[in-house]
Amino acid sequence: METVTHWINDTVDFYKWSLTIADKRVETWPMMSSPWPTLAISQLYLLFLWAGPRYMQNREPFQLRKTLIVYNFSMVLLNFYICKELLLGSRAAGYSYLCQPVSDSKDVNELRIASALWWYYISKGVEYLDTVFFILRKKFNQVSFLHVYHHCTMFILWWIGIKWVPGGQSFFGASINSGIHVLMYLYYGLAAFGPSIQRYLWWKKYLTIIQMIQFHVTIGHAAHSLYTGCPFPSWMQWTLICYAITFIILFGNFYYQTYRRKPRHPAAKAVANGNVSTLTNGVGKMTDEVMSEENGKKQKKGRAKRD
Repeated sequence: METVTHWINDTVDFYKWSLTIADKRVETWPMMSSPWPTLAISQLYLLFLWAGPRYMQNREPFQLRKTLIVYNFSMVLLNFYICKELLLGSRAAGYSYLCQPVSDSKDVNELRIASALWWYYISKGVEYLDTVFFILRKKFNQVSFLHVYHHCTMFILWWIGIKWVPGGQSFFGASINSGIHVLMYLYYGLAAFGPSIQRYLWWKKYLTIIQMIQFHVTIGHAAHSLYTGCPFPSWMQWTLICYAITFIILFGNFYYQTYRRKPRHPAAKAVANGNVSTLTNGVGKMTDEVMSEENGKKQKKGRAKRD
């Protein structure tokens, strides 16, 4: 018990010290004075993950077609705004794409970038609604470990990012990711219109490929900064590298399971199990009936010849 108390006290002391080096420009911005609002929203999210499926278990799924159209196209606009602000602000501020330290300046362009990054953080909280809609529509198979891990960690980690590094090289990954999310939510928004549009959405798997390319670029960009000694916080660079590696593993597995893995044919599986009569969709039964019918015809034909 004494060890636990000591560990808690050390953690509190470390957090208080870290506040002394936090960015003063954002400390009065909404959600930024304390981590508790972000953590509380994330706790409610995890609680809904547990309670939502149980609530929907004996209920009909919600369709939410119009809601999904409005939501997804709203996210397209939000991510487009974030991407635009980051790209235009970084260009106006003369940012380098290879090495850009964080500046605590209240220059209009620096504040523009910090504001866009804050909206990026807020968008990650809004994205919790992705999971809510999946559960209300009883698309439980969509709520995978990758889905939950991605949504929950992004919101919390970007609170840390905005609190301590709301500028500099933080713009690089956020601008790429928000641009990809424009395409992603455009896809989901079009898919919400139904089968008449869905048949033209052949490019879903390429979104996953683009996301995996993004993670490799993130690792390369952070590694280059560490190698060249870029004066951007090294703890942030290492965090990005480790975080991106987890996504490469998880997204790579998702891509393989979804698009590359060839499912075994049911018939082959049944034969391998030595149970030919239990083939799916009644194929085994139909085959037996056809064979019986053919044997009956042969018997009738043989009797006719004898007569």
